[in-house]
Amino acid sequence: MKPMKNRSIVLGGCALLLALSVSTFQSVAADDAQKIELTRHEARDGDTNSQLLYGLAYLNGYDELTPNAKKAAHWLKRSARGGNTYAMRTLGTLYADGRGVSKDPKQATRWWLKAAQKGDSKAQYLMAKSLLDGIGVKQDYKEAISWLEKSAKQGNKDAQFQLGKLLHEGNVIEPDHESAIHWLERAAQQAHSGAINLLGVINNIVESTTPTYQQSAQQLIKKAQQGNPQAEYELGLRYESGAWDVLKDNKKAITWITRSAESGNRTAMKTLADIYQNGDLGLTVDSAKAKEWEKKAGVTKLGVN
Repeated sequence: MKPMKNRSIVLGGCALLLALSVSTFQSVAADDAQKIELTRHEARDGDTNSQLLYGLAYLNGYDELTPNAKKAAHWLKRSARGGNTYAMRTLGTLYADGRGVSKDPKQATRWWLKAAQKGDSKAQYLMAKSLLDGIGVKQDYKEAISWLEKSAKQGNKDAQFQLGKLLHEGNVIEPDHESAIHWLERAAQQAHSGAINLLGVINNIVESTTPTYQQSAQQLIKKAQQGNPQAEYELGLRYESGAWDVLKDNKKAITWITRSAESGNRTAMKTLADIYQNGDLGLTVDSAKAKEWEKKAGVTKLGVN
């Protein structure tokens, strides 16, 4: 009789666990339903952030909603028309891909331009690519470079890579080796594989490029502490992005980039000028210091300033 009693206890326990699991699932489902209903209500009332969230929920199938690109486009368009920058950029991408709307490159660039003008770095990059390729807009290299620079200075690694690549190739703008390296290095510090590979090609895979990125943080710190300007600069960029075995630390980033610049590294000087010009890494905008470092670098070419 004891085995039967034990089995009854086990079965009873399983039934209880199942009941609790069902209850928990129903509770979570109810919360999700309540959340999406609240978002829908606020979206209908004209809240652009809620319209964006509701559109993204339909686009990706969040919160128990069945993915529906047409409904997503409907809400994203309402949000974009209301001035939401993220919705503008996302709506542009839907038009570019023909997802939920008819494929329309002109409409894509229309919405990317609106988002780019409001400072969205990804939209600025997408706009630059459209202008370079002449898709949805008339081809315009000068305008494309302008948007690439804006995006790159905000830290967009794709824009940094593209700008560096164009400066290296010199097909659509005047070639500038130093500026090319400047932007490719910044993209590489954010683990952009294309930038790392191109740096390797440019430098014939010598000590100053790809192997540097393969070094451990400890090795790079040791070289920087020994006064190596290139190591100081690259260590500063690692701290800026929080990539490559170190934690993001704006103070350390500024310290090492400044040390490198003071040691005569012109690329570090240009980076420091850019940082002061835009108030990056938590610093207050300081145009005087920016001009000072630009003057020391002796460079005012396209792609850096």
